[in-house]
This record gives sequence, structure tokens and C-alpha cells, in this order.
Amino acid sequence: MSAASGTDAAPVGDGWLDTPSRYGRVSRAFHWLMAALFAWQFAGALLYVVTGDNAVTRIVGGSHFTLGFTLFVLVLLRGVWGLANMTRRPPHPGRLGRAAVAGHLLIYALMVVVPGLALLRQYGSGKPFTPYGIPVMPGRDEKIAWMVAPGDLLHHWLAFTLLAVLAGHVVMAFLHRKLRKEDVLARMT
Repeated sequence: MSAASGTDAAPVGDGWLDTPSRYGRVSRAFHWLMAALFAWQFAGALLYVVTGDNAVTRIVGGSHFTLGFTLFVLVLLRGVWGLANMTRRPPHPGRLGRAAVAGHLLIYALMVVVPGLALLRQYGSGKPFTPYGIPVMPGRDEKIAWMVAPGDLLHHWLAFTLLAVLAGHVVMAFLHRKLRKEDVLARMT
């Protein structure tokens, strides 16, 4: 209860929208849901790289296409939400702030391009794609080689580039707290 108004008042930034001091509930939900889904995606991919094709990697990797599609949809929704909240979001001042903005833009670009290439490859393969039973891409007899090639060439490498950039993102959040005494992680938790 607020002493000045006599009413219950939510702490600043505890609402649905972002504020200059903290990300709102929707932004935080997008962030942590996507972090969990990416963790599952990368765990499965790394497991496959280390152990090869086996029963465990088929179980973990069985959700890879569907979760990749889910992440693609979520990043598009998150991008729209972020643009709608851009003027309310915590600021990133100075040279380090510009570097943080550049890092975030790189993350967003990779989060769109990596699954985008996989979807292009899927469509070009002619195989049907029905995540969650929803017919997104019908099957067909012919393969479209120019659609398959970019995914075959780049999806894997750009995905691991995204993993490296995300690891750097996590490290920077902790370095901000340790070296600069700025608890930027609290804005998103």
C-alpha cells in the first residue's frame, strides 16, 4: 500500500509494458521462453554433433523443426512488441550502449535468418511441413535446388554463430554486474 495515495501500487516496471528502468512482463516472458527453447534446440544440436545419430539424439532432435518454427514466430512477435515499446525501454547510453544495441540487433538478425533459412530449405525440399498438425507447407514432387542450397550451406554455421553470440550476451550481463556494478540482468528478471 502506498502511503501517499492509500492504494496498492505496483512497483515501476512491474506492468505489462516496458519502462526506462525495467522490461515489462511481456518482454520478459518472450525473453525467458525463447531462452528456454533455444537452450533445448542447442542442447539437441550439440548432442547430435558430439554423439551422432542415435536414439537419444532422435528423441531430443525430434522437436527441432517444430521448435525452430515456434522460435521463428516468437522472434517476429517479439520484434513487433519491441518496436511498439522502443521509446519506453531501458536506455543504452554511450559507446558501450551502442555496442549493446549492435549486439542485440545481431542476435535478432540471426534469430530471423537461421530459422528462415531452415524454412526456405524445407519448402525447397518438397516435403510437407505441419508443425503442431498445422499444414504450413504442402508436399510436392519436385525439389527446388536454389531454395535448399542456402539452408544446407549456412543454417548449421549461422546457428552456432548465434549460440556464440548468445553466450557472449550472457557473459556481458554478468560482466556489467561484476565490473561496472550495473545490474542489467535485473531489468529482465
